[in-house]
Amino acid sequence: MHKLVTRTLQEVAQESARRSDAEAASLEAALAQERAPRGYKGLDLTVRWAVIGIFVIMAMSAISMMAHILIPLTLAVVTGLILAVAAEKLHALGIPPLPTALLLATACATGAFFAIAALSGPLMQLASEAPSIVNATIERVTPLLNKLEWLHIDPRSFGAGSVTLDSLLEKGGSLLGIVTVGVTPALLQVLIFFAALVLFLSGRLKLRRMLILAFPQRSQRLAAIRVMNAIDRALGYYFATAALVYGGLGLITALIAFAGGLGMIWMWGLFAFLTSFVPFVGVTVMTLALVAGGLLAHDGMIAALSPALAYFCVHLLIENFVLPAVMGRRFEVNAFIIFTAIIFWSWMWGAAGAMLALPLSIIGMTIADELRPGRKQQPSLPG
Repeated sequence: MHKLVTRTLQEVAQESARRSDAEAASLEAALAQERAPRGYKGLDLTVRWAVIGIFVIMAMSAISMMAHILIPLTLAVVTGLILAVAAEKLHALGIPPLPTALLLATACATGAFFAIAALSGPLMQLASEAPSIVNATIERVTPLLNKLEWLHIDPRSFGAGSVTLDSLLEKGGSLLGIVTVGVTPALLQVLIFFAALVLFLSGRLKLRRMLILAFPQRSQRLAAIRVMNAIDRALGYYFATAALVYGGLGLITALIAFAGGLGMIWMWGLFAFLTSFVPFVGVTVMTLALVAGGLLAHDGMIAALSPALAYFCVHLLIENFVLPAVMGRRFEVNAFIIFTAIIFWSWMWGAAGAMLALPLSIIGMTIADELRPGRKQQPSLPG
């Protein structure tokens, strides 16, 4: 009797175990079926990405259509972030925010005015001498191109007649009209820029505080403080160091122009300093300008191309050795990202976009670097 009971209990236990295994298997099968991709999941994913793509296209269209307003505002914010360190120094000396903003904005306006005034004279002189420059360039380049038979260039295409000032004015009437029409929007953008710069610098601390307190969680506020401080440091340090280095490049370029007999040596130095802040595009424009100046100043090809070659080598040395050595790896800028940004923002906003491509790229890379996992340094919250 005892053996029969024991056997019955064992059979019941085995049957219970089999049922448990069967239930577990069925449960796993049901879960796997729920996790399996449904037939419409691919279409649903496509719809989601299509919505995102439409939003991106509409956002880019809005940015392009609002360029006349967004360009001065963006330039004012970027300039204010670059001047943030100077604003903090002046505020530490006891100067109130509004006088600090007016002082820094006035300094920017004064620097821009002197730069424009310094370049306007030589540019006007070049414009008055444009017909003779074009004719001399054609006469100088045509014999060289005739030697290159594989180009299949017809010399008569360069012999349509001499270029005169009257013909340039006659053909450039529409261009002058376009420039005249664009003067008023340009002046309006300048006014928007300086007004936005003054307001941004004067209310920068309140704006920072408002943005920080907009985040509900403490960790998010700490991350916002860390990102803002990093952007101020990156932009201020990069452009301050670049200004010193490119100032040296401007002096070297002036010496190259003096040695190459180009004339107006200070104009070449200032132009080299300003164009260096636009990567890739600036060095290309400056090199071509030196090539044109050398062809006009010298008859021999070696003497004509020597200033451009010397400048290009010096610029290459500074960009690849001096700047990385001074700034270190912390402020290294990815060349491909900058090149892509210049193409994109030039397509969106033209020349102003090319100028803003570098600072906007620095801001974006700084944000990505500060928000990546592994950042443990936490700033203190404002009181």
